[in-house]
Amino acid sequence: MSSIGFIKSYSIIRNNQAILNGEEFLKGAPEDDFATFIRSLYKKLEITHSPFYKMDDMCKLGLMATELILKDSAIKEKYTDTEIGVVLSNSSSSLHTDASYYETVKDKSNYFPSPAVFVYTLPNIVIGEICIRNKIKGENTFFIFEEYNPEFITDYVNNLFSSGKLKSCIAGWVEFCEGKYEAFLYLAEAAQAENLITHTAEQIKKIYNF
Repeated sequence: MSSIGFIKSYSIIRNNQAILNGEEFLKGAPEDDFATFIRSLYKKLEITHSPFYKMDDMCKLGLMATELILKDSAIKEKYTDTEIGVVLSNSSSSLHTDASYYETVKDKSNYFPSPAVFVYTLPNIVIGEICIRNKIKGENTFFIFEEYNPEFITDYVNNLFSSGKLKSCIAGWVEFCEGKYEAFLYLAEAAQAENLITHTAEQIKKIYNF
């Protein structure tokens, strides 16, 4: 039986709103599109990270949700690079970027699709950017489900804790398709500390439906 980890912090980004640990961090205007909102969040977090501007939308979404949960965290000082991992999931894979690519080639007179469409498109590259920026070298993977599956993800992460492969993990859901987006990421640890939420599917569902 796997041991149960503990949730240190969580972030939710949806409907032009960013939530950090149950508190509103940023609220965009109702008419803002994703690009406008995510740039506002990037600026509020006071980030200087030039690859941000080359990423596709799903990658930007995942990176900003991660920046939120790590904003006041000391995990990089507490654990080695290989003791921290990333386990993410979604349902659409890179469908949003695939659709963007199709738009560049459906006109038969256009024989040269924009090369920008091919930059940072796959789900695993979302994890790659998170790991590169934060120097994370522990186990990482990206699962594709029909819908968010907290039972599977929590069991998977808790098993990583039980095996000793990881001591801390960024986990959750990053979805972007046809302009609709949602990120729910959290930082879990194997070690117990005061007033932490247990890392179970039941607790994750309560937070996710915030």
